Amino acid sequence: MTQLRGRRVARAWVAAAVSVLFVLADGVVVAGQASGGEVAGVRWAPCEEDAEAECGTLPVPVDWARPGGPRIELALVRLPATGPGERIGALVDVPGGPGDSGVDRVLSNRGGDFSASLNRRFDIVGYDARGIGRSHPVLCSEELLAAEPAPVPASQADFEARVAYNRRLRADCRAGTGPLFDHVDTASGVRDLEAIRVALGERALTFRGRSYGTMLGAQYAERYPHRIRAMVLDSVTDHSVDTRTNLETQAAAVQDSFDEFVRWCRGTAACALHGRDVRALWADLLSRAGRGELPNPDDPATPLTPFFLVDLAEQGLRGPYWAPLAEVLAALEATGPLTATRTSASTRAVPYPPLAIFCADYDLPVRDYREYAAHLRRSRAIAPDMRYATFAVYATAACLGWPKPVQNPQHRLKVRGTPTPLLLVNARHDPATGYAWALRVAGQLGDQAVLLTYAGWGHITYGRSDCIDAAVDRYLIDRTPPRCGTTCPAVPVADSMVSGP
Repeated sequence: MTQLRGRRVARAWVAAAVSVLFVLADGVVVAGQASGGEVAGVRWAPCEEDAEAECGTLPVPVDWARPGGPRIELALVRLPATGPGERIGALVDVPGGPGDSGVDRVLSNRGGDFSASLNRRFDIVGYDARGIGRSHPVLCSEELLAAEPAPVPASQADFEARVAYNRRLRADCRAGTGPLFDHVDTASGVRDLEAIRVALGERALTFRGRSYGTMLGAQYAERYPHRIRAMVLDSVTDHSVDTRTNLETQAAAVQDSFDEFVRWCRGTAACALHGRDVRALWADLLSRAGRGELPNPDDPATPLTPFFLVDLAEQGLRGPYWAPLAEVLAALEATGPLTATRTSASTRAVPYPPLAIFCADYDLPVRDYREYAAHLRRSRAIAPDMRYATFAVYATAACLGWPKPVQNPQHRLKVRGTPTPLLLVNARHDPATGYAWALRVAGQLGDQAVLLTYAGWGHITYGRSDCIDAAVDRYLIDRTPPRCGTTCPAVPVADSMVSGP
């Protein structure tokens, strides 16, 4: 999963975001009919910033229960297959988040995300999901977003203030967005995906989802099992977890990745902390952050809280960007006191579109501060260094006070009758979607899925090793999954430090 909020802490390992705009001109209309709803079709035209790509829109209902009601337009992009005589069809690619732009991923990251073999055999299709980017984004008051309380309440009063704030923010975003706000859940996204399949003229769906996008694919497989040609779920999200399981499994995953980072630092001189007691240094940084003495690397006048210090480390573990992370921690250790004291609202800004999706997909109830604190104590026992997974804690706090029932509550997957087994792929040491989640989802799917394990580190496996890429490409092209229990060996981190998803 991608984090739900904006961050302003320095990250040497994060590449600059690429802003992609396109202009849609009149183009060819490809009409189709999806089960249970009417689909008008896609209008394609050359993308302004990439003449080799085509951009378009597809109208879909705001509410799939009212297919004849108001509509929004989903923004799509297509990279035509480079081997016309070898073309199989379209490969629909969905990134994580919730909230990442599928259009941006295709246009700005095509080199690392799609092998030449895939693009030769498939049109690569990406899109912005409803409520995100160019597809009628959720809109909220910037002033209210800047007033967000701390993600970790310290008292019952803090807990109640968080609930009250969430309700105000939800009402504001709902008013700013309109009716779509109530229909940005993944179950609605499944209907959109089926509409895209039909509009593309595909008899069956070839799909790759990553991180949070794996939940969309899995739920599509539940609803439309016979319409799947091939489906890869890379870095698997488990949609069956309750509040406690979510917090504890993610805490275990991020602690495991921190342990791997410490082990690497001990074993290589490439680590800026080599020869140091990394755990002791980390504990000291957390203590300084807790006392308000650790400057934010991006804004030395603003203190870096323990929560955002942990969050900073989590991003380094995702790559994994171990060498840059070690350098950042060494630099933080050397920093002096704050240069001033003032409030910086930008460190608390929340990109609300992904949050609206998450809170429509997950019911994570917590009665009061006492129960919340008990959850955090259990997480800290599981993750003594990292304390908790910031994504899990933030999502739990941010969804407090939302109306019940949620639109798309958690459940165990029930998939039957897929012509081809789904291919699950996960790293053994993934701090965001831990390996335990992949095992749990594989257990829910049974003989409807095959789990391919990457023995290494980081979040999102494709692009990390020739072994993983070859297995995924072969499956997507030939629909030949690897044997059950297949494991690809880890690639040394120094050889795989590229900009991550």
